[in-house]
Amino acid sequence: MTFAFDNSPVWLDLLGVFFFAVSGSLLAARKHIDIVGSLLLASLVGLGGGVIRDIILNSGPPAAFTNPAYLVPPLVATALVYFLFPSVQRYTSLLTLFDAGGLALFCMTGTLKALAAGMNPVASVLLGVTTAVGGGLLRDITANEVPELFNPKDIYALPAFVGAAMTAGLWVLGVFNVLTATAIAAVVFTFRILAWRRSWQAPLAVHGWHRRGSNPAA
Repeated sequence: MTFAFDNSPVWLDLLGVFFFAVSGSLLAARKHIDIVGSLLLASLVGLGGGVIRDIILNSGPPAAFTNPAYLVPPLVATALVYFLFPSVQRYTSLLTLFDAGGLALFCMTGTLKALAAGMNPVASVLLGVTTAVGGGLLRDITANEVPELFNPKDIYALPAFVGAAMTAGLWVLGVFNVLTATAIAAVVFTFRILAWRRSWQAPLAVHGWHRRGSNPAA
């Protein structure tokens, strides 16, 4: 089965919104934010990346403001966390798992929408990465957390880049379909979780082994 794209499938976008929204509500619960703040944080992370994507594409009002279906995932996510959180112990792990799921889906939908809008593959990959990491960046800044994107002890954007590049490559070859999309999502999700669990790190911005707080010789 091959996808026919004028835009990426709405259900794929909505699923990504839901995963990210749950991560936002879990963060709100960890920070002891009330349910209104939980809904706002869920909406910000779930819809933020897509809004950034649609604004860059200049394709009219963002889908989050024209399709009421986009409001449902944050509401569902907020309710689920509200009722289930008291029995959830390892909420940090759950937050990372749901965030990885959103990352895996949004790097594809952002890339596909860009390709369908006529952008070249390289620009489409960059927009796919922006879509994937944008919501999480807004979530962490709003909640006064160090954004995962800038965490030197973790890898966040690289899995999204891999997924976006795979999406663009398969789309150009004409073999992007349900099966290959599932495989890409699995690769991105697994990459992100392994990076988190094993504390993989990207090279520092400056060549060398000196870390923050060290006092290298002149």
